[in-house]
Amino acid sequence: MTVNNFTKKHKVTVIGSGNWGTTVAKLVAENCAEHPDTFEKDVQMWVYEENVTLPKDSKHFDASIGEQPQKLTHILNTYHENVKYLPGIPLPHNLVANPSLVDAVKDSSILIFNLPHEFIGNICRQIKDHIAPYARGISCIKGVSVTDDKIELICNYVSDALNIYCGALSGANIASEIANEQWCETTIAYNTPLVDRRDENGKPVVTGESNDHTKQLTPLPLDYPPLDHNEWSLLFSRPYFTVSMVSDIVGVSLAGALKNIVAIACGYVEGHGWNMTAKTAVMRRGMQEIIRFANEFFPGQIEPRTFWEESAGWGDMIVSCTSARNWRCSKLAVERNLPIEEVEKTELNGQKLQGISTTREVSSFLRAKGAEERYPVFMAVERIIDQEIKVEEIPKLFK
Repeated sequence: MTVNNFTKKHKVTVIGSGNWGTTVAKLVAENCAEHPDTFEKDVQMWVYEENVTLPKDSKHFDASIGEQPQKLTHILNTYHENVKYLPGIPLPHNLVANPSLVDAVKDSSILIFNLPHEFIGNICRQIKDHIAPYARGISCIKGVSVTDDKIELICNYVSDALNIYCGALSGANIASEIANEQWCETTIAYNTPLVDRRDENGKPVVTGESNDHTKQLTPLPLDYPPLDHNEWSLLFSRPYFTVSMVSDIVGVSLAGALKNIVAIACGYVEGHGWNMTAKTAVMRRGMQEIIRFANEFFPGQIEPRTFWEESAGWGDMIVSCTSARNWRCSKLAVERNLPIEEVEKTELNGQKLQGISTTREVSSFLRAKGAEERYPVFMAVERIIDQEIKVEEIPKLFK
């Protein structure tokens, strides 16, 4: 053992490299460099490989290459900038872009998931037999896995698919602002598994039998530093990124996923020309539906304070409904008289709106449960997306 009693450090992998994935990878890599006793310095970031052409006016333009397409990972590792999804932001040199998903997750004890939620199933299938059995995860994905039969939190889906434990990060976060180191706050929900809990001397605290399902997990080896609230805060907190640690996995996850539906509604309302009072009405009713949904389908599993006191609750709702991408694209859809999917294609540089898929999946789930009438905001957004009703019909739904 070393003087700190730990012979190993946590290796971190970020799975996803869009603007939010790259932003999170940036701040995590900064912290790994600053805390070498706890984390390995180099952070792996899995990148879906693409060919990118650098224009002549780019500061990275190489005349010997010209305008020939280059691999995105090559550009990231050479110039330390994600020129496609986070242009203009210098990235730490200890952030390593890796086009191989299997290689990127190899031997990592910390996995950070940050990609559109519809891709998480395929990702888990690819890495299931290649990750450390004691790995732990954080999902930064603001979505849910939904079928007509059930709704599952992304962090729980990851936990079940990989037989690891996974928490959730969500909050009033806009990637471009955080990447530019403009201060904001977030919420991380993590309920340390019993098998990982240690006493003040670093010894395991679990003895005897336990009915807790996490008892079946492979424990984090004792030669690694613990992974509790303190360590997660150490990994994510920056002077410009304040982290609040909680244990309410369900509340944080549902607030992060379902507010995207409300954000689309608010964009439609503003695009129609209605004022802030109309958006406030939609936000208020939308939050009511989020809490109603949580209580109806996850009874007894939330902490009400999450929705009112945490960045993941009202904070995220306000930001998402006034300045984030779901709001912006739905507003433009009304102003341009286009389907929101068309705006998504022209405005997001190949990225996807979480709100569209979440709206459709949640609405289908509610119909299957016969619960449509209890969720007029959620159902109205789907009908507007599908051009079945017009935005101006929204007030009638609340009479």
